[in-house]
Amino acid sequence: MSDLSLYRNIGIFAHVDAGKTTTTERILKLTGKIHKLGEVHEGESTTDFMEQEAERGITIQSAAVSCFWPGSTQQWKTPYRFNVIDTPGHVDFTVEVYRSLKVLDGGIGVFCGSGGVEPQSETNWRYANESKVARVIFVNKLDRTGADFYDVVDQIKNVLAAKPLVMVLPIGIEDNMVGVVDLLTRKAWVWDDSGQPENYEIQDVPADMVDKVEEYRAQLVETAVEQDDELMMEYLDGNEPSIEDLKKCIRKGTIDLAFFPTYCGSAFKNKGVQVLLDAVVDYLPSPTEVPPQPEVDPEGNETGEFAIVTPDAPLRALAFKIMDDQYGALTFTRIYSGKLEKGATILNTFTGKTERVGRIVEMSADDRIELEGAQAGDIVALVGLKNVQTGHTLCDKDHPATLEPMVFPDPVISIAVAPKDKANAEKLGTAIGKMVKEDPTFIVETDQDSGETILKGMGELHLDIKVDILKRTHKVEVEVGKPQVAYRETITKRVEDSYTHKKQSGGSGQYGKIDYVIEPLDPAEGVDFEFESKVVGGNVPKEFWPAVEKGFRTSKDKGVLAGFPCLNFKVTLVDGAQHAVDSSAIAFEIAAKAAYRASMPKAGPQILEPVMKLDVFTPEDNVGDVIGDLNRRRGMIKEQVRTPTGIRVKADAPLSDMFGYIGDLRTMTSGRGQFSMEFSHYAPCPKNVADEVIAEAKKREEEKRK
Repeated sequence: MSDLSLYRNIGIFAHVDAGKTTTTERILKLTGKIHKLGEVHEGESTTDFMEQEAERGITIQSAAVSCFWPGSTQQWKTPYRFNVIDTPGHVDFTVEVYRSLKVLDGGIGVFCGSGGVEPQSETNWRYANESKVARVIFVNKLDRTGADFYDVVDQIKNVLAAKPLVMVLPIGIEDNMVGVVDLLTRKAWVWDDSGQPENYEIQDVPADMVDKVEEYRAQLVETAVEQDDELMMEYLDGNEPSIEDLKKCIRKGTIDLAFFPTYCGSAFKNKGVQVLLDAVVDYLPSPTEVPPQPEVDPEGNETGEFAIVTPDAPLRALAFKIMDDQYGALTFTRIYSGKLEKGATILNTFTGKTERVGRIVEMSADDRIELEGAQAGDIVALVGLKNVQTGHTLCDKDHPATLEPMVFPDPVISIAVAPKDKANAEKLGTAIGKMVKEDPTFIVETDQDSGETILKGMGELHLDIKVDILKRTHKVEVEVGKPQVAYRETITKRVEDSYTHKKQSGGSGQYGKIDYVIEPLDPAEGVDFEFESKVVGGNVPKEFWPAVEKGFRTSKDKGVLAGFPCLNFKVTLVDGAQHAVDSSAIAFEIAAKAAYRASMPKAGPQILEPVMKLDVFTPEDNVGDVIGDLNRRRGMIKEQVRTPTGIRVKADAPLSDMFGYIGDLRTMTSGRGQFSMEFSHYAPCPKNVADEVIAEAKKREEEKRK
């Protein structure tokens, strides 16, 4: 049985182009997992194995790799096992980061030495805070022009409100960056110009850095000893703590999220990565050192029970990712407690059905190693599971339990696709079925009237990649419509009304009368729909109240203005009437549906549009053009932040005006501009936009009728 204290389940996350995948490549090379380095810019990295990833030089889906680290100086007799997940940086794929963080015990936050804390770094950092994941920081690309380690440390403090604990200082900067000084040992790690990671020497601190090293070391020691009262008293009495005692304090503070040990280097030039790997072992938690996962009841409320990380408890595992490849569906699973063996029968508590585990494999990006079994703390892929989806709990069938599920954001953009011919139509259904299983933020619907297939996703790039995968991976030729915005509707006025449904001509009749109030809810409360009954005296018997609620709840999916789902309103049933023979649940449900159609137009309905949170980077010379363009797109500028290499403009803008923005931004900034965009909130449309949306909806309705 494996020793869980030798496990480190870690993720690597950062903004696009900060060097996550390159850092992962270096980790694999240093741990002996690969023998030839593959570069992202050459489309040859190990973890970016999709065609689309290699072409675009970005990570689209998280990849899992297992490897072993014996220490930079082979200091540990038994190597530590790293389960590493390389996550995407692009905002359209943050779901990959979110679900990876959910199953990790620790993380490496990578920041670009010149770009600093970039938009997506903030989002990922926020996700990691919410998941309470301990992290170490790696300031990468210090060999780049404009790199500044100390400035990035300040940005981490000011922008992320985090507490970086500086553990190393860079020796030289930009082209002159040759290594790092380890503040704990007061030793310099200096690499030669060969570019080989193993070609380094451990030397004394350069003379011109001695004062700075002592200054930063004093800060490090003062912060560390705060974790231990006895050590702190000794330190205040003038006794220097030992390196071992300091490491224990730093480990405790890191796991408690009191601070984040901060390292630096250049992954591309193979400088500083060994020191970072030693830090993963020294300071990030093993699976037994993180709070155990809570178990929940069918409604999602915590039961007070936990999945304790030990091989001796009943099996508790979470499926966090489904991936389809030429060998069939792979279910990436984090085992929290118990053991799992090949051929075992396990229970999926979401579906209530049992599944047989055909094979268990350890992933090395797109290679796999067959395993006979796995245990608590492992991240493995299971082959042969049929009805498992992301977020489902897999457990011992004799001891059922459900782990806290994952919650995913709603898509904000959609496109219609149609197969080019009948042969493609058959392939399309199968391909989309597989793709929906893999990505919970990718939703597919069929328009009942037109028969069109509607793909919904998190952004233009997200859907662009999905169509590309359809064409290349699944060989399905489709015609693609223009992107559509996911509008919503709401109401602005309170309405008191009454509706009677009766059908009493021959045979068994139907009768239901309801008196009700429809009123708007404050969007800030985050409640889409609320139902309450204040009926007294049995005019509408209690057994019919759920039918009235169901009638309104199912109707809200189609607003009265343009057919978009209706949000933020409350229905209160105040009175009504029944017929001793003709009343039934179905009669009251029909009454509620008709009441919705009759009363909503009186309640001041209005169209809501999705507003996106933008973070735009532009060189200083182009700020005026960028802000002018955002104003034309109905953007609201929130703030401008100066960075070492340009200006970051933060703004809110409606999604409908942001299509094709990346092309315009690149034109304005001669290709140097970047932006990230994520959903913020829904807001009322201006009248001219609302009129266009309603007219477009009516036109679509007429076309369907034809």
